[in-house]
Amino acid sequence: MKIPTTNSNEQIWKDVYSYTKLPEQLSMLNEIANNLWWVWNHQGAKLFGEIAPKLWKATEGNPVSTLQRLSNKRIKEILADGAMMSKIGYVYDLFQNYISAAKDRTRPSVAYFSMEYGLTNILKIYSGGLGILAGDYLKEASDCNVDLTAVGFLYRYGYFTQSLSMEGQQIANYEAQDFASLPLTQLLNGGGEPMLLEVPFHDRIVYAHIWKVSVGRIPLYLMDTDIPENSEWDRSITHQLYGGDWENRMKQEYMLGVGGILLLNKLGIKAQVYHCNEGHAALINAQRLVDYIRDDKLEFNEALEVVRASSLYTVHTPVPAGHDYFDEALFGKYMGHFPEKLGITWQEFIDMGRTNPGTNEKFCMSTFALNTCQEANGVSLIHGKVSRSMFAPLWKGYFPEELHVGYVTNGVHLPTWMATEWKRFCHERFDNTFFNDQSNKRLWEKIQQVPDAEIWEIRKALKKKLIEYIKTQYTENWLKNQGDPSKVVTILDRINPNALLFGFGRRFATYKRAHLLFTDLERLKQIVNNETYPVQFVFTGKAHPADGGGQGLIKHIVEISRRPEFLGKIIFLENYDMSLARRLISGVDVWINTPTRPLEASGTSGEKAEMNGVLNLSVLDGWWYEGYREGAGWALTDKRTYDNQQYQDQLDAATIYHLLEDEIIPLYYAKNTKGYSPEWVQYIKNSMSQIAPDYTMKRMMDDYFERFYHKLADRSALLTANKYAEARQLAAWKKEVAAHWSSFQVEALRLSSKSSQSLVGDDNLIEIVINRKDLKSMLGIDLVYAHENPDNHRIEFVSSEPFELKKEDGSLLFFELRRTTSEFGHYKVGIRVYPYNERLPHRMDFAYVRWIQG
Repeated sequence: MKIPTTNSNEQIWKDVYSYTKLPEQLSMLNEIANNLWWVWNHQGAKLFGEIAPKLWKATEGNPVSTLQRLSNKRIKEILADGAMMSKIGYVYDLFQNYISAAKDRTRPSVAYFSMEYGLTNILKIYSGGLGILAGDYLKEASDCNVDLTAVGFLYRYGYFTQSLSMEGQQIANYEAQDFASLPLTQLLNGGGEPMLLEVPFHDRIVYAHIWKVSVGRIPLYLMDTDIPENSEWDRSITHQLYGGDWENRMKQEYMLGVGGILLLNKLGIKAQVYHCNEGHAALINAQRLVDYIRDDKLEFNEALEVVRASSLYTVHTPVPAGHDYFDEALFGKYMGHFPEKLGITWQEFIDMGRTNPGTNEKFCMSTFALNTCQEANGVSLIHGKVSRSMFAPLWKGYFPEELHVGYVTNGVHLPTWMATEWKRFCHERFDNTFFNDQSNKRLWEKIQQVPDAEIWEIRKALKKKLIEYIKTQYTENWLKNQGDPSKVVTILDRINPNALLFGFGRRFATYKRAHLLFTDLERLKQIVNNETYPVQFVFTGKAHPADGGGQGLIKHIVEISRRPEFLGKIIFLENYDMSLARRLISGVDVWINTPTRPLEASGTSGEKAEMNGVLNLSVLDGWWYEGYREGAGWALTDKRTYDNQQYQDQLDAATIYHLLEDEIIPLYYAKNTKGYSPEWVQYIKNSMSQIAPDYTMKRMMDDYFERFYHKLADRSALLTANKYAEARQLAAWKKEVAAHWSSFQVEALRLSSKSSQSLVGDDNLIEIVINRKDLKSMLGIDLVYAHENPDNHRIEFVSSEPFELKKEDGSLLFFELRRTTSEFGHYKVGIRVYPYNERLPHRMDFAYVRWIQG
């Protein structure tokens, strides 16, 4: 027998990491690095950049990774450098003074849930606007000393990194994050082992490690299921943001909602207000219901009163298709064990996620959120109106205009998005209280007295920084995907710091209409090739990997940018992230936004531009509908001219060309002998003094407390006091109404005028007598005015007037309404009866309605 010459099993490897350990004298650097305070406090980021410039650049501005890679030689140099040690001590004192401030106990505590958070480009747990907004919100909560705790996911791969093929096709690359080199802290148990969160699924336990991100004074807890205790099937729950199939999305939303509450329970954290940032987190209220029923022995309807009273749902999408819907079979697979815990039937439970209970509609997370949250809001004035129309079918007795769904217009975290040059300017020119009082227009108005030349120099400096950034960051990528090196040289040569520079940075969804500028290529060619008035356009953005239309738009723009007449004049920058965004929104001259009306819920990129003296050219939709001021930017009307979208696109494109040719370009190039246009600088001053103060995250944070948080905390306290006495009474009242709602009868209805016609100035009296019979509860009556829209024949709300209860005699209620005809025209009148209880927060909380014959 021949002896084999080789014998080896499979190779076995274990990852081993070695990092630099800082001496005690530099331990404060680790403390600063592991708190994201440095992200929006430039002294912190600048310090790390000075400690190791090459490492700082190589790690893309990651202080944890920078410190881990410091050589012993460099450490000794730092310790021997008295000036550097003094600077470290100075920054550490700033950090400590900030962190040690006490919480503002005059405001309610908040638990905040979101699928994504955009905090810094090195922590890839965000994809776009929703995440950036959530990240800004945590930063502002920190600055305002709010008692807020946030919950989300630590994604192994996060959202994708974008590159482009030679043909301009988007390539999505998912790159694993090294958690050990990120500003994170893993929570440990008493034995020093990773804390393990157990989340019961229908047939198994899913485990998660818990990581903490310190966002200034705010803790953000992130769940990580990519651990050995889980099967491969469950490890992938936190692999990708918005990745996988619908079942993976169901598992993610189960983990965020159910797991998120179990996480807070494990940490012993209770809040006064629970805020769902989008419907992804709606299932927090399913678990909260279970907790109240199990731990406090409440019945389901009593628990629902308590949960609703402390819950807020914020919607960010303007169309029904943008919400998450799950087939009953899939939803039942994961949530089928909940009805037994809640003491209700499966049909009752799944109907909480249906617009029309009792049908076979899919379960909608947003509908469930609306049914379990007392308050709800859109993210701009116009989006609030759109949301009321979108959600109106849930409360069929009421019109959209009557709904409780409010709005808070989005804002941006000024210290994050305002360039360092502008922050220095604000420190020097404005009041010392400016950064604590950012939404005070009186402070911003001082910019009107600043010399034009000073404003212009800041704008020139920021444009120069952007151009240098583009040349440094993108030359290598362009050499890879352009194919012809000479074209790359041409692009670099043609980037003109003196040209009027336009920016467009968005998620590439078709409704964002990035293609509008390219509707008439001949006209565009004339604009960008005018040597006297040079103009350039920079585009950037990612399309969802499943969005073929969005990816097609990117390819189309890249192809146009490579044509000889547009080379170097139309530029597409790949991999739009927070780092690129900060450069772009501060370095261009004009920010373009062209969404299809009314599909822009809010939009915040233009708000970021506002903070940097960049002017907006946008459709009057989202935030710009409220923000636009004449002489401070440019606007396309909010009105549609054509129902046909193609015609509307052509009209809007023509309007953009007209604004460019006849207003924007001439204004920019109306330069004086000092090399700038005084009229353009005046636009900048108007923009920053009249618009910017209204769109800070400080204003947005204040709005949430004034419009929702205080209200919810007060009512929650009322319902939970005295062992939930108020909640029990309210649930009993609703139960009584529901049981006898059909029993009351109209005994009499008298009109002073029998005619359907009346003259302006006529007085009319309506008297109604209702016999409640078995119904013990009080009733209210409205006279509702409406009209029929001639275009779509829909009945539209005009106004309503309440009847006055004149007398109560046993089960009989006597109502009366005196009205004077004040307007002429044809309108419809209806009489609506509803259960009245002054303890309800609003009518939609218990939307029983009966219309009666008038």
